[in-house]
Amino acid sequence: MRESDNNFPVTNDGTPKFGRLLIVLFFAVMLIVLITVATEAYYSP
Repeated sequence: MRESDNNFPVTNDGTPKFGRLLIVLFFAVMLIVLITVATEAYYSP
């Protein structure tokens, strides 16, 4: 299994995973901000 992993370049294998992680992290932060703003608007008098 390690021999087959060495056939792929590290840059091509690592970049899409990092980009996907960055997108998921961005959407998670946006979701938290949205929930915070929504609850603040709902509970404020």
